[in-house]
Amino acid sequence: MKYDVIAIGGGLSGLTAASLLAKRGLSVAVIEKSYNPGGSCGVFKRGHVTFDIGAAMLYGFGEKGFNAHRFVFNSLEEPIDIIRHDLLYCVNFKGNRIRFWADVQRFADELSTIFPSEKSNIQRFYADMHTIYRHVMVETPTYTTADETDRDSALRSIKKHPISYFRFLRMLNKSAKNLLQKYFKDPEIFKFFDKLTSTYCYATVEEAPAVMAAVMFVDNHVGGSYYPAGSTLFLPGKLEKVIEENNGEMFLGREVVSICFDNGKPSGVELDDGNTLEAENIIYSGTVWNLYSKLIDSQYSTLKRREWAAQQLPTYPSVVLYSVVDKEVIPEGTEPIEMLVGNPDLLDESEVTAYILSLDDRTLCADDEHTVLAIGPTFSNWDLVQPVDYIERKQLEKQRLISVLEKRFPGFSQALRYAEVATPKTIERYTLKNGGAVAGPKQMLGQHMFKRLHTRTEWDNLFCCGESTVMGTGTPTVTTSGLTAANVLLRKLGMEPYVYREGMEDYVRIVEKPFTDDRLYEGYDASHRKIMRLALRCRFCESPRCNGGEGADIRGIMRRIAVGNLVGARKCWLGASVDEATLLNYEKDCICSEEDQGPVRIREIISFLKELDR
Repeated sequence: MKYDVIAIGGGLSGLTAASLLAKRGLSVAVIEKSYNPGGSCGVFKRGHVTFDIGAAMLYGFGEKGFNAHRFVFNSLEEPIDIIRHDLLYCVNFKGNRIRFWADVQRFADELSTIFPSEKSNIQRFYADMHTIYRHVMVETPTYTTADETDRDSALRSIKKHPISYFRFLRMLNKSAKNLLQKYFKDPEIFKFFDKLTSTYCYATVEEAPAVMAAVMFVDNHVGGSYYPAGSTLFLPGKLEKVIEENNGEMFLGREVVSICFDNGKPSGVELDDGNTLEAENIIYSGTVWNLYSKLIDSQYSTLKRREWAAQQLPTYPSVVLYSVVDKEVIPEGTEPIEMLVGNPDLLDESEVTAYILSLDDRTLCADDEHTVLAIGPTFSNWDLVQPVDYIERKQLEKQRLISVLEKRFPGFSQALRYAEVATPKTIERYTLKNGGAVAGPKQMLGQHMFKRLHTRTEWDNLFCCGESTVMGTGTPTVTTSGLTAANVLLRKLGMEPYVYREGMEDYVRIVEKPFTDDRLYEGYDASHRKIMRLALRCRFCESPRCNGGEGADIRGIMRRIAVGNLVGARKCWLGASVDEATLLNYEKDCICSEEDQGPVRIREIISFLKELDR
């Protein structure tokens, strides 16, 4: 089959581009290696507990600031419930708990108590950065990557605040350290900012470009951090919903092994099952390394281009701990996101960011427990040949991460109910992020901004988005890259792009916290709420016991229904429907059948889908 556009990769950037294009009426296909969409933004389950895969510190849903997620959902006219955290996060630095308040002035005041000798400089720094941020990012909302910014609109903005733009552009090829040196002298405060840039963009202050750091130092206060009510299942799930409601197709569990060419121009893709799909246009959302070393045959690219891609330095590989602990071990006053700085003098494996999102979302686990996700760098050699060595290394990493959390939460190891680890190999296996580098190429001087992969490529029908592109890592930045790719293609086709308009209807609803299970699916009628709750009990098993991996895609149907994607669920069912007797066998074999509530009520849910046709 031939499509208007194929999106390679179903992470946030690819899903954003595909959903916006499908909304405009283009025929769209999304190919994603995982059986779930979202890439590193999504969930998996262990028993009754829901774990976020990785991307859970979400920006861009605020009413102000760099709010790309809000703009996309408003453009798609797709409602979504969002929790806003009280703080961006809390940094545990040299015995101090530094709270990142939404009010930039309040944060500057708190930081001044930690570095009293720099108080006036801290006030001046944040005042200056806030002014530049407000003039450049807030007063004229734009959701376009730098390589595709319209010159006329940019000139209008520059004329409005020429001094702020001049200062902003001067930072383009300077490091964050160069910027900070204009304000600070105390070497200790540089160590603090080093930890911020390593968290924001996986680079030190010497590596990180000042233009990126200046925006991030302020934006995440103004915009705030958020979490989808009910888990990150809902963020990619809602984007998939828009795609399938607008006749788009999702090819999940399929990997693109090469981009096909016709007369020297991309014409489609070959999948790992040997099938090929054709398209007039292709949007690629994977890594720059996979694009030029795997998907594009060397006969279609230059040696110079391939060498450029290969020389892009990656961010450090990461390791992730997924755990459940007794509720009591997490003390009062803990924030949902806490950065634990073990060694303030350098970046090492003791630097861990802990996500205790069950503090704000009580749907993730039982009342007497908390989920704790901990992610940090790993500098071990994971290229081990023998499986026994790999298993042993995983166990060591698990114990290491638990010991880091023990220092912040005494009694953590004794309160532990469950724990497992994802290594760089795990990350690469599920997300195709080379070497487990969760943020792709490092956003550092020499390979930052315009020196990265652009939205447009050597071919006029192949476009790129994602963390390898100009704006780099972060959920709002990759979302912006997906939006930009969609708009570039729409303009090419002579169609209306997505641009900010005053008075756009708001589809993002900020809900009260802690968010509880009884408030899930508010706004749906009773019959839909019931079915969605029944579907949400599904474990979305990697190796489904119910159907043995064959027959009806029960896992995919339940996941779609759980986020309100009934159109997609019905398509999934009709694509491989089975008889009533087989559905009964699915229920008998459901992994939940051993629990008090019994199996997922597959037959009742499918019956509801069938009734939608009547």
